[in-house]
Amino acid sequence: MRCQLYFFDSSNATRVPNLMLSNNLLYVFLIAALGLAALTVNYVITSREREREYRNTRLKWLKEQSEHTLNALSVLKEINCRGDIIDKLNQHALSLIEEIGVLAPDSELMTEVSKIKDTTDRTRPKQDPFNNDRAVRKAQIYINFAEKLIIDMANKGKMTAQLAHTYQQELYWLNVSMVADAHIIQGKALMQQGDKVAALTHLKHAKAMLVRAAVPQHQKRDRLLPLQGLIDQLQPKKDLGPGALAETLDAYLKEQP
Repeated sequence: MRCQLYFFDSSNATRVPNLMLSNNLLYVFLIAALGLAALTVNYVITSREREREYRNTRLKWLKEQSEHTLNALSVLKEINCRGDIIDKLNQHALSLIEEIGVLAPDSELMTEVSKIKDTTDRTRPKQDPFNNDRAVRKAQIYINFAEKLIIDMANKGKMTAQLAHTYQQELYWLNVSMVADAHIIQGKALMQQGDKVAALTHLKHAKAMLVRAAVPQHQKRDRLLPLQGLIDQLQPKKDLGPGALAETLDAYLKEQP
């Protein structure tokens, strides 16, 4: 009977697990690398989508703001607003247009806004006040926009609070006087047509607006004096005698500096 002896090679036994371990580690590294690559690609795609979304949102905002600012500038030029207010708002409009040029230099938006800017630059003061409700309403909207814009610019440190307050007062008076002038123009037209009742309504409305305006009395005088003359033509004052409560407009205007 033969006896066969089998020898166990310990080196081979050790090599096999080591090889398996190495392969497993390689698989782990490969999986980790693929995962990292996937995360990187996803981050890049997500970042680009966010940048695109931000760009589109920003361009939409810039379009609205630049158009409103340029339209406000046109209105302010037509009613002969102070030059320093025009310059300040024009600088703001240019900054908006420059940003559009950076984000979308060859876009239709850039072309469109540039055309509006050219039209605004050519705008000149109107010889006559606005004489219809639609034009007055449109002008009021853009004057109010300009006033809010000035407040926003002051809050962002683009001008001092004192200067912003001065500009607000100027725009406020422009708004009041523009609407009053429109009523006066309509009142005069109705006087010529012989409609004294309607004319008187417009003229009295203009007077009430000017009297209530929160500005110094001397600032109102140039408009109130001739306006009162027109009202007196249509509705002569009654002579109530000395000591009557009714006072002349001149006396009223002299009450305050």
